[in-house]
Amino acid sequence: MITKLGVASVFVPDADEAKAWFIEKLGFEERFDVRMENGFRWLTVGPPADPMFQLNIAVPGPPMHDEETAATILSLMAKGVLGVGAWNTDDCRKTFEEYSARGVEFLQEPADRPYGVEAMFRDPWGNWYSLNETNFDAFDSGAMGKAFEAGDAD
Repeated sequence: MITKLGVASVFVPDADEAKAWFIEKLGFEERFDVRMENGFRWLTVGPPADPMFQLNIAVPGPPMHDEETAATILSLMAKGVLGVGAWNTDDCRKTFEEYSARGVEFLQEPADRPYGVEAMFRDPWGNWYSLNETNFDAFDSGAMGKAFEAGDAD
């Protein structure tokens, strides 16, 4: 049985620049930075508050992707159409202020939502992220059903 997500990946054009950005701008820590036998670089970072989580910083290309696939991924990333995920925080407005002062580009300032407070930011390569201060309703399907129109499940 799956118990939780341990590793997620983000594509970037330059692993060293991305590593520096996640550490300097978001305050992450390096988890691993090793080179595999096939040339693949296993580079992970993560938030100090969640030492069991790893964000894999991956550059599209061999050995995982052929050149055409790598070019497609980089093109989609540059267009800003790749949403990587949602980061949780205890205080969205405070984190917004801290990250803004560090030069993180926000697409949306903190706003009250039925599930808590949310802001949106992106990395220098076009990937976007949600920053969430969730409330108890965020985990209550009945409350979320009342807050949002139910989608068609067909």
